[in-house]
Amino acid sequence: MRLATITNWAYGCTVALALASCSTMLLASAAQDRERAAVAQRYELDHATSMISEEVFALSALARQYAVAGDASALAAYRHELKRLRVVEDRVKHIRDAGAGADELNALRDALRWTDALQDEQQQALTAAETGDRTTAINILFASEYERELDRVRSDIERFQYRIDQRTDAEVKAAISTSKLWRTASEVVLGGTGFLFLCVLFFVFRQRVLRPVVKLSDVVSRLAAQDYAAEPPEYEQIDEIGDMAQALRVFRENGIERQRLEQERDADRAMRDLISRMTQRMQRCDTLADLEGVIQRFAPEVMPELAGRLYLLDSSRNVLVEGCSWLDPVHSRAEFSPLSCWGLRRGNEHRASDGHVDVPCGHLEWSGDHVPESLCMPLTAQQGAFGLLYFEPLPGRRLSDGRDVYLKMLAENIALALDNLRLRDALRDLAMADPLTKLANRRQLDTMLEVQLTESERHGAPISCAMIDIDHFKRFNDDHGHDAGDAVLRAVGATLQRSIREGNLVFRYGGEEFLMLMPGMDVDQAAERAEEVRTRIAALHVVHDGKALGSITASVGVATAPVHCPRDRLTQTADAALLRAKQGGRNQVVVAATRMDERPAITASA
Repeated sequence: MRLATITNWAYGCTVALALASCSTMLLASAAQDRERAAVAQRYELDHATSMISEEVFALSALARQYAVAGDASALAAYRHELKRLRVVEDRVKHIRDAGAGADELNALRDALRWTDALQDEQQQALTAAETGDRTTAINILFASEYERELDRVRSDIERFQYRIDQRTDAEVKAAISTSKLWRTASEVVLGGTGFLFLCVLFFVFRQRVLRPVVKLSDVVSRLAAQDYAAEPPEYEQIDEIGDMAQALRVFRENGIERQRLEQERDADRAMRDLISRMTQRMQRCDTLADLEGVIQRFAPEVMPELAGRLYLLDSSRNVLVEGCSWLDPVHSRAEFSPLSCWGLRRGNEHRASDGHVDVPCGHLEWSGDHVPESLCMPLTAQQGAFGLLYFEPLPGRRLSDGRDVYLKMLAENIALALDNLRLRDALRDLAMADPLTKLANRRQLDTMLEVQLTESERHGAPISCAMIDIDHFKRFNDDHGHDAGDAVLRAVGATLQRSIREGNLVFRYGGEEFLMLMPGMDVDQAAERAEEVRTRIAALHVVHDGKALGSITASVGVATAPVHCPRDRLTQTADAALLRAKQGGRNQVVVAATRMDERPAITASA
């Protein structure tokens, strides 16, 4: 069967189903109209019976008002309302027009009959009241029989309304059921119409669109997922499909090139991020050991195919010494002269291998005629070279020219970090050391004292302090000049530096005063240590410009915390003991006094 015939039959069926759907929708609408009519009828019947009930009780109330109070306005209102009442036949005819059945009308006639009976009694009571016999009128209108008749009217009307509600509810339910049935049928027919339309549309699409589109769509999906292994089929015909296949081939080629560029960009970004992290860590290192640890951790990640070593220049011996290594290099010695490296001699990177004709460095070690591949990159600063980065490929790998830029970045950042660390150490030494005596200065004392006091308090251990002052220091300056005074200070500083033991700390406190911290020493040990220092100073013989400067003595004040004072008052207490030593004749050691014990001064022996 031809495609046109199939589509014509499908279109005809679609039209027939659409007409059937419209018919069922009209029937459902008619059922809904019946439902609305039943509800409206119920409203009319409820309204009619409500008017009758209201009329009965309104007339009764007006009659009672006139009988009790003799209010002429009440009588006039009663007669006015009575004229408006309809006869029973008119009321019944009105209810019948509203749709009430025979049994329902019988119930309503009973209510109206009792209503007429009540009106007769009301007329008797009003006649009696007009003649002045209000007692009789009240007895009629308020009698128990009158109340029972009112209740019968109310009961008959409620029974009528109940029957009306039952009948109306049944009609509404039937109308709703019919409406739902036709609506469901309409929805089914409409769904069938839509389904048939979709089937026809799918059939036409499947038959009219060429089959190669399916293959091309699969290729498009794979290319969209960046699967560039998918190749578009070849079509020789020149049409939309051929153009689409050609466009997909161009898109695939561009995607492959873009993917290659993105991979190179991502790899470059990852490598630069890695080097940046390494640089940040190196800039935060406070010691050379920390810096070497960072290099050992990051260098194998930057160059996983290259083993290497970091060499640092030992200026005192003029040799390059291994600072750290990674991935176990085997062709370079751990220590060699700077002249053994062509990279250091040339001041530029030096590559030696079979592929690069060049002179191998003297620090390389190998056997046979094969020259191992190696790369030496000098680490330089403004003062010249101070180190070397050495690389060699792992077994089965080669030095790659494409990664030279990362090697240069690595060398530059390591050189910068090492130079910064050296500069920071030099500045720290300048800031924390006394240039004359080479001892730690007052600034370093403030830092170290806080640390030592905290440690002493944390461990509950004593800490002692000796305040040392050169006796009559002014005479060296006055008699021999300030250079002589400086010579005395240097000699005393050197003596104190030689005298310190493990854990002792010596500082130049200011002028001719020095301070020695002795963590962990009690009073007796500190006094003995101070006396030893005083004795060594007294044994000094300083010569300046060929002249002997004479004897040099020192006074020493010793204090121990927490024996003599709180820890935060240690230096002040030792200074007070020093003042006592100077007042007591100098050249002696005085221990600070406690509240329980006043220790005598330890003076120099005669």
